[in-house]
Amino acid sequence: MNLYTTELRRIFKRRLTRIMLVLLVLGLGGIAVAFTVNSHKVGPAQVAAAEARAEAEYQQQVKYHEESVRGCEAAKAVGAGTDRYPPDCGREWAPTRENFQAEWFMPYQFDFRAEFGVFISIFAGILALFGFVVGASYIGAEWHSGGMTNLLLWRPKRLTVLFTKLGALLTTLLGLSLVLGALWTAAFWLIGRFDGVTGKLTQGVWQSFALSGLRAVGLVLAVGAIAFGLASLGRHTAMALGVAVGVAVVSEIGIRTVMAIIGTPFGDRYVLSSYALAWFEKEWKLFDYNACNFQQGECTPGELVLTWQDSGLVFGVGTAIVLAAAIWAMRSRDVT
Repeated sequence: MNLYTTELRRIFKRRLTRIMLVLLVLGLGGIAVAFTVNSHKVGPAQVAAAEARAEAEYQQQVKYHEESVRGCEAAKAVGAGTDRYPPDCGREWAPTRENFQAEWFMPYQFDFRAEFGVFISIFAGILALFGFVVGASYIGAEWHSGGMTNLLLWRPKRLTVLFTKLGALLTTLLGLSLVLGALWTAAFWLIGRFDGVTGKLTQGVWQSFALSGLRAVGLVLAVGAIAFGLASLGRHTAMALGVAVGVAVVSEIGIRTVMAIIGTPFGDRYVLSSYALAWFEKEWKLFDYNACNFQQGECTPGELVLTWQDSGLVFGVGTAIVLAAAIWAMRSRDVT
């Protein structure tokens, strides 16, 4: 029997995988449905309604202002509470029509070209969470239940078994990423087509979306591999979950706090979330406002740019270290 095929079947036969897959599909579908409901194609009727509402708001504010001026003048006429009013009773602060734009009252209209990049990041984050849970539980449960030990007795090639399981996991995540990613893209294109606007979709725009999608898939695979490696290293699903919580707390709270206390310039460059943002946004700018002395006037703070290449290096090295530790443990430790 082919071990790789067997492992693929085992992944999808696991109850947790099926539950997580259902939740994944429902979550992604729920987001798409929510935007379908909230997005409205703007036409002449919507523009006219927004103009009318802007005009009504303007007239109402003009009325309030005129009443305030009359009240001020009446109070000054009898010499009551003159210290509460400005010298001209606020006439110079009269509202103007330009301050009430019709755009403020327009219904939300989804713009596929302008907004879909954000939804690629959302898709990647949700799928990465799925990959982490499934990847950690897949190998962690095998070790904890003794299934891994029995498998190694039947096929005593430790690294072959480990790599086959990892390959099956990554293949599963890759397949789901491609299939669900295509459906995700189609869903939001349809929202833009029928309930919003698609914008001018040139070849360059689609290439940009494709590159963002590739980075999203890369992150999902890296997260799945890290979860797999941690659970294999600790031989329990809780190992991966515990390390994830610990890293999140240390990175997002501990490091930020320490860097702020000691006044380290660009302290957020040591925080993982900064690299995640740079990975999706292509670059992420950090500013050092501590370099400014605002008492001397305007100051341009120092700037540090993190690129997606920097993020790729950080995530790649982290993934390699975890997998190397898992391989070392697999080769050197007693499987029982």
